[in-house]
Amino acid sequence: MDPDDLFFDEHADLDITWRDRPHWKQVGKVHFVTWRLADSLAQAKLKELEGDRREWMKKYGETDIHLLEPYLRRAYYRLFHERVELWLDAGAGSCVLGQPGPRKEMIDALHYFNNTRYRLGTFAVAGNHVHVLVVPLAGADLSSITHTWKSYTAKSINKLNGRSGTLWKAESFDHLVRSEASLAKFEKYIRAHDKQGAYVEHNALD
Repeated sequence: MDPDDLFFDEHADLDITWRDRPHWKQVGKVHFVTWRLADSLAQAKLKELEGDRREWMKKYGETDIHLLEPYLRRAYYRLFHERVELWLDAGAGSCVLGQPGPRKEMIDALHYFNNTRYRLGTFAVAGNHVHVLVVPLAGADLSSITHTWKSYTAKSINKLNGRSGTLWKAESFDHLVRSEASLAKFEKYIRAHDKQGAYVEHNALD
């Protein structure tokens, strides 16, 4: 894989989908993806986020975050991503991914279609969330890749723990990586999770 061809190309086809937030996707480009357990944030934190999101919508509407001025994008990520990351790293919720069995299920799922549907980069499996750098290959869609990871592990981890019900929060966070410097920043951030007891694996994408 050409390392110079890993990053967002503004002239190439771009797939944009919406749920609570926009998702920019390009085949063959590296994406940073995060998802978390459904119980990973307390109700008080969720209400705080919901209130801030309502205020944001009053000011800026449904404008795609990627189309905002740089200072507004930074403000958005501080409010709705960086702050959540700090809360997650504090270790809230059941943290079932800290258990050996569920953690292995997650790691095995990430590897399962590596080099067939996607190229797997550096990733971390923490107690209550997962960070992954991934490059979807031709014929594969990022949303279907993350859905497969989450659907399979929800069933296998629930079965392993003798429980049922929702394991993951429905929507993941993803970011289309734009440069080598940005990729290095994400890799450094992910690898720092080993200091918090997460499983971290580095897989080069070049």
